[in-house]
Amino acid sequence: MSWHGHLNLDYRLDGERTIAHDRHDGPLRVLQRLYPEGDRVCHHVLVHPPGGLVGGDVLDISMQLQTGSHALITTPGATRFYKSTGAEAVQSLVAKVADGARLEWLPLETLAYRSCRATNRMRFELAPGAEMMGWDVLALGLPAAGEAFDDAAHQQGHFTQEIELPGVWLERGTVRASDARLLDSPLGWAGQRVMATMWLACGSPMSRERREALLESARTIQLAHPLSARAGSTSPHDEVVILRVLADHVEPAMNLLTQVWAQWRQTAWNMAPCAPRVWRT
Repeated sequence: MSWHGHLNLDYRLDGERTIAHDRHDGPLRVLQRLYPEGDRVCHHVLVHPPGGLVGGDVLDISMQLQTGSHALITTPGATRFYKSTGAEAVQSLVAKVADGARLEWLPLETLAYRSCRATNRMRFELAPGAEMMGWDVLALGLPAAGEAFDDAAHQQGHFTQEIELPGVWLERGTVRASDARLLDSPLGWAGQRVMATMWLACGSPMSRERREALLESARTIQLAHPLSARAGSTSPHDEVVILRVLADHVEPAMNLLTQVWAQWRQTAWNMAPCAPRVWRT
């Protein structure tokens, strides 16, 4: 039996406090609103009680951030796409961020198990004056446990990932377990099994000085990090800056991302970092 879950989140200001109304159908919901850094920023933890997706499961997440609101959304653990013998498992996110609103989309890692058939879509629609930070950390197989995504006996799996900022940036690709050239080539995954992508995006063009400051702060952190040789930052459009890193395990990639997130928060928004409590448990 497959699950179809839907969650809608609507963030808005009530005075100086960001509040949220949520509606859910099926196995997808958020925990209570948390305000560890004051009323302006609402922290939410997205929970999927079944613990993972199998073939045929569909999770739809939609969110709206009204003018002036600020939401930080994370998860208590990894998103898991399990083995499928037929249908795809799909997770889809559409976020609409109004002028003057800020979104931080910071889930923990996604695990693509051996023989999974899965798609993970993310679309972020930013109005002029809206801003966001987000990341996505994808691990093929279970790197920490030494379980491969692509061994000789199990090469039927595939994982499709899509990140879209309409008109600005579209990242879409499918990784197949049988594609050794992509997975092992130095022009592809280079034998690594974790790929992390992080971005800061705006609904209006950033000044060159601001983009350069964000890139410089990321590159300074990269150069001092053990993953420096496998990380890079760029700005393919004047509304987005991007950090990408390859790693053999999730933890060092996540460590680099959290350092850059903390610095970008200060550089872009003049805000001190306030890590969600679930990251420390």
